[in-house]
Amino acid sequence: MTREAGPREEAPRSGSAAACAGPIDLRTWSAERLERVEQALSDWVVADAPAGLGEVMRYAVLDGGKRLRPLLVLAAAEAVRGNGEAALRAACAVELIHAYSLVHDDMPCMDNDSLRRGKPTVHVKYGEAQALLAGDALQALAFELLAPERESVPAPVQAALCRLLARSAGHAGMAGGQAIDLASIGRALTEPQLREMHRRKTGALLQACVMMGAACGAPDAKAQAALADYGAALGLAFQVVDDILDVTADSATLGKTAGKDAAQEKPTYVSVLGLERSAAFAQELLARALAALAATGLRDTRALHALAMMLVNRDN
Repeated sequence: MTREAGPREEAPRSGSAAACAGPIDLRTWSAERLERVEQALSDWVVADAPAGLGEVMRYAVLDGGKRLRPLLVLAAAEAVRGNGEAALRAACAVELIHAYSLVHDDMPCMDNDSLRRGKPTVHVKYGEAQALLAGDALQALAFELLAPERESVPAPVQAALCRLLARSAGHAGMAGGQAIDLASIGRALTEPQLREMHRRKTGALLQACVMMGAACGAPDAKAQAALADYGAALGLAFQVVDDILDVTADSATLGKTAGKDAAQEKPTYVSVLGLERSAAFAQELLARALAALAATGLRDTRALHALAMMLVNRDN
């Protein structure tokens, strides 16, 4: 069983008139929240799973990654003044789903990669069987976190979080996008076809981060729709930037194998639109995301604004 909520799961800090007056220090804001996320992940991904499985799970999750998805969950939850425990559980659940997807994607039957987050991929270090089981266990744990036994997270919120995460990870989202990706190797895709693949493979989970954060509170219909638009634009922009970095950055900077998409003849935004147009498209999507954010009518969306700027203008 997972541990029950403790004092680290304080409610998100809602904005005040003074707090909303100036720009946010994203580095400080992120550091404070990531400390809680890292501690919760370390507590919840236990080491004592049978036959060394816990060690493999912890290797896949801890001590690596930018934790962009948990930060999006927490930023959205704070924007709607949501339930703090629900937000932390949702942030960790999303990261577990992301970690499981990377473990499976890196395996020989998928992308067959040997480097992830600057260290050997899970199947390289522990073998394919343990990697497969670790991914399965992380996926199951994600949903366990969203349904705590005690009533600190209301049942309707638990159900909404489970539904959003399941939809984004399944055939309508990440798994479906990966299926399209594998089927598209060596094939030419149009931009709309590429967009649909990335909307599922990468964008769905990033959009779900925003909507899961929102589900921890009670935004009105206008704010909820605008947040969905923000998440959709940001999710696609993130993948466009990933495609750009795959050809412009080196493996040490990325923490994963650079040039992998071109080597495997996978269609990307760079291969379809070219580098210059892809960079312009990423900025167009960023503008679209920020316009949607402004339309939410929420009092303090500075963290979501800063995260969008960082995600699209990053160098790894």
